[in-house]
Amino acid sequence: MPQTVEAGFAPGLTTTQAPFIEDARRHGRLYITQPYELYSEENHEAWRKLYARMAPRWQRYANQHFLKGIESLCLNPNRVPRLEDVNRFLSPLTGFQAKAVSGYVPTFVFFDCLRNRAFPTTITIRRADKLDYLPEPDIFHDIAGHVPMHTDKHFAETLVRFGECAHTAADLVSGIRDEETRTHCLTSIIKAMARFFWFTIEFGLMRGKDGLKVYGSGLLSSYGEIAHAIDSPEVQRYPLQLEWTINQYFEIDHYQPLLFTVESFDHLFSLVDQLESWMKDGKLNNVSPGEPEVNEQDLKSFLEAGRSALD
Repeated sequence: MPQTVEAGFAPGLTTTQAPFIEDARRHGRLYITQPYELYSEENHEAWRKLYARMAPRWQRYANQHFLKGIESLCLNPNRVPRLEDVNRFLSPLTGFQAKAVSGYVPTFVFFDCLRNRAFPTTITIRRADKLDYLPEPDIFHDIAGHVPMHTDKHFAETLVRFGECAHTAADLVSGIRDEETRTHCLTSIIKAMARFFWFTIEFGLMRGKDGLKVYGSGLLSSYGEIAHAIDSPEVQRYPLQLEWTINQYFEIDHYQPLLFTVESFDHLFSLVDQLESWMKDGKLNNVSPGEPEVNEQDLKSFLEAGRSALD
């Protein structure tokens, strides 16, 4: 059923309150075209507020690759960006493109998009009067948090490499005949990959010549947590070790108490190589239980990819 919109608040393309998105989901359309004319002034105001308050924090806490990326994309600080404009600046740098989606993207499909240098991008935006409330990713998180990092060649290659790991996983489990064993191994592998992605691409820290900086997009799009990640004595920060990361559960509804650091994007790329090597050796088949949960859509997406490879 359509969700109720509070009186006096224009829906536009507001997260959880956009009829356009509800209709696309109802008809099974995952990939969509950004209907730019549907953005309301409230939506643009939300973008303006989010951008204005994040800009000083980026200068203080973000890594140099992100700052260069923000400059390269020429984002308008006052208006929700058009994806076609974003891609016009992004594609010549690394071949990546932002690809509009209507909502949740099953795990294999998401990683396969990265392998093909496409980033599934949410087009809705949170409410202007609830800037810290994010029930699901929005266009500010995706475009201002993730996409500037995609302008860096080394980081972009790491994302592509991650997508290749998903294909390796699909191929490996397709060879397991026993259904129960196959499901168990695949669930564990997806959990390990999700944890690695969370603690690097979403919430990663980098230690370099200019000290400890943020490169994870979940931090880069969060006004409160970007500072908390660097300054708070409550946060545990450790050099990333693969065995810790793949066995460390996480929760999404509060600031992260544990974060991992890498030395460079070359270092991160080598860790993805190690992740795939461990996958092939069966070291991801029995990681620790706990978050994140792996749903039926995620499992199905890998199993279908594995069957397609065998056909």
